[in-house]
Amino acid sequence: MRIDILSAVPDLLESPLNHSIIKRAKEKGIVEINIINLHDYGRGNYKQIDDYGFGGDAGMVMMPGPIYNAITELTSQRDYQYVIYLTPDGEILDQPMANTLSCADNIILLCGHYKGIDHRIREHLINKEISIGSYVLSGGELAACVVTDTIIRLIPGAMTDSQSALSDCFQDKLLAPPIYTRPREFNGWKVPDILLSGDSKQIKKWQEEQAYKRTQDLRPDLLK
Repeated sequence: MRIDILSAVPDLLESPLNHSIIKRAKEKGIVEINIINLHDYGRGNYKQIDDYGFGGDAGMVMMPGPIYNAITELTSQRDYQYVIYLTPDGEILDQPMANTLSCADNIILLCGHYKGIDHRIREHLINKEISIGSYVLSGGELAACVVTDTIIRLIPGAMTDSQSALSDCFQDKLLAPPIYTRPREFNGWKVPDILLSGDSKQIKKWQEEQAYKRTQDLRPDLLK
């Protein structure tokens, strides 16, 4: 998989995308991540990428030209299944969406900044818009990191234990059951006896019951 990230502040992406599972996936050649500075496509000596918005509203708007030039240059080189704009008013990211995106070969992630991007880009170049929640960030870079991490960990070979990602929360529309590790007793708090029984069938049943109960108690909306 190849992920190209277009950003006005590319330095914000460096650390999150160079550690842990993402770093190992890159080293294995499972994924290629390219961070592209939109200022390289900016206007004039100062590489300007923003301007005042029509209508007199407060805040600066990312101009269409630099974004258009960056995206058309990329799409002239390869086919992209998704050209994604990260925006608070996009479709909320969830696990089924991440599963779908993880099957793509090439993805562009466009990070918004300032007040946002010229709407004509959204109308003509973007084919998917994603939000990571109903709140506003200073820019789309953190959202891009979230989306990238969510996708990459699902790609076969990215994680040492490939089954681990398949048992995460939300994969079966339920929260994960409680998990425990050694010691068996800590501070007087004990691990449930069923997990120490060695009876895999009963353990599985207990985990399913706990997953349903936790979902019912904490996220009943998922059961709808």
